[in-house]
Amino acid sequence: MRMLINVPETVVADALRGIAAAHPELTVDVENRVVLRRDAPVAGQVALVSGGGSGHEPLHAGFVGPGMLAAACPGEVFTSPVPDQMVRAAAAVDSGAGVLFVVKNYTGDVLNFEMAAELAEDEGVQIAKVLVDDDVAVTDSLYTAGRRGTGATLFVEKIAGAAAQEGAPLERVEAVARRVNERSRSFGVALSACTTPAKGSPTFDLPEGELELGIGIHGEPGRERRPMMTSGEIADFAVDAVLDDLRPKGPVLLLVNGMGATPLLELYGFNAEVHRVLGERGVPVARTLVGDYVTSLDMAGCSVTLCEADEELLRLWDAPVSTAALRWGR
Repeated sequence: MRMLINVPETVVADALRGIAAAHPELTVDVENRVVLRRDAPVAGQVALVSGGGSGHEPLHAGFVGPGMLAAACPGEVFTSPVPDQMVRAAAAVDSGAGVLFVVKNYTGDVLNFEMAAELAEDEGVQIAKVLVDDDVAVTDSLYTAGRRGTGATLFVEKIAGAAAQEGAPLERVEAVARRVNERSRSFGVALSACTTPAKGSPTFDLPEGELELGIGIHGEPGRERRPMMTSGEIADFAVDAVLDDLRPKGPVLLLVNGMGATPLLELYGFNAEVHRVLGERGVPVARTLVGDYVTSLDMAGCSVTLCEADEELLRLWDAPVSTAALRWGR
């Protein structure tokens, strides 16, 4: 097993210690698995809290900071965090303006965040929740009922986080988050399987010379397997799958996301093909983000996420943000 780790049992704790060493602007509670803005709670601001299984970095800890999340709760690799983590995070970041839980649509995450919301409300914290379910590849999967939550999580956290930073009330921040999710769709492609530290071998079998269309971020099966395709052919398939469901009437935000092991050279080339397809389909692109943001350990592949943007969403997207993985305008 060729991994830059000590032992599988401590991989998440080791990573959290490394985050703490690299980012003094964060408060990292390694024992309780909570990452916080060091200046939290911020008076008068709604606080965004998210979380999920580790292995998708920089999601979510890399998005903690001004203009985005107030706290993140990392679980074990590909495993939901537990309710105690969310309750602890909510209590730490609540200024009295309320807390928005951003939840990806995976059964464990949904159940644990639901329980955490009830417990936090019992402690006097006002909680709202938004469920991210943007993946158009399949309706149900190994981990979900309904569509999976994938790349649109970044759009929701950034745009709703900007609304919170401006001082919008909880009801408004929640409404913005829901609008972003409703306007966003994603489709992912795997060129290789990922390897979890505990297993030490690929999580699924993908024969040489084949790719999986519509893969999930844990290696869940997609729509179909095909012989290897060119970047342009993959872009045609992925963008059409998104547009068949989204049908935007105006400009879009575009995320071309790497799954963890795809070089930027390839991602930028793929981005050019995605822009070509969108141009041929008459869809203008307002903003583009390219890189590894919602990953699956060492999986080779990519995903495409589109969000139909209006003037307000573009303004909030452009608003300043300062996190470990996303930073502009400050």
